[in-house]
Amino acid sequence: MFFRTDLAQEAREYLGDKIDGIRMEEKKGEYLSVVRMHVDSMEAAEKIGKPVGTYITLELPPFSDDYREPEEKIRTAAAELSRLLPEKGLVLVAGLGNCNITPDNLGPLTAREVLATRHIRGELARSSGLDQLRPVAVIAPGVLGQTGIETGELIASLVKRLQPSAVIVVDALASRSLKRLGCTLQICNTGISPGAGVGNARPEISRRTLGVPVIGVGIPTVVDAATLAADLVGEGWEEQDLAVLRDQVSPRGEAMMVTPREVDLLVERGARVTAMAINCALHPAYSLSDLQMLVS
Repeated sequence: MFFRTDLAQEAREYLGDKIDGIRMEEKKGEYLSVVRMHVDSMEAAEKIGKPVGTYITLELPPFSDDYREPEEKIRTAAAELSRLLPEKGLVLVAGLGNCNITPDNLGPLTAREVLATRHIRGELARSSGLDQLRPVAVIAPGVLGQTGIETGELIASLVKRLQPSAVIVVDALASRSLKRLGCTLQICNTGISPGAGVGNARPEISRRTLGVPVIGVGIPTVVDAATLAADLVGEGWEEQDLAVLRDQVSPRGEAMMVTPREVDLLVERGARVTAMAINCALHPAYSLSDLQMLVS
């Protein structure tokens, strides 16, 4: 597969609509649609280059220029996220990425608005009417270049100490197509590779590496330049011609990424919707307005 994408839906579309070992469900609404893809076999996983598991894709109006019905987006994402979460137990939420790089800031911005509740317990929780909050711990671990520590190592240490029932990791993603930037949200139960969205993938964070369920949440904020160029020139190119094209687009082997001019607005709004969807999924006993008040 010449192009790179973090979206399982795009990888499936590239190979055609019907692939043995993949089940599809789709629900369309006025402002958004939900596509659930279940990869059931290793053969299908190898074909699309994604692990066996469930991938939920929300197709939304662009965050950067259409902010209608934010509550519908939040509630829909929360409902899909709830499908993958265990019903009880502490949940660790990790916002991955580099806060100094706007397209990679989705995770840290999301973590900032996720409600941390692990410390609210006992009489404090009862007297304040917050006794139905689920215990949640939140971290924005930064990146290897800032800390000298692999993100996966930091999260693994916290998992060992806190013993959460699940981990939610939020990160920026890369898309194959410009049309999906800022208008797609992917939720999966296969974890995530930190830095994948900006072409600097680190060791995976998954159930295999942590020993607990890991739910990955992400919004595509960039397109690999070579992938975009190949997509624009169309089909019919030989593999060697595509290799030449990649060399031209990525001089000296340096990966070039393309992002929209409104990426700051895209990331800010996307992070807000993602954070509130996580809050709603983790604390279903509270209304959206109540959770917004607690976060503010």
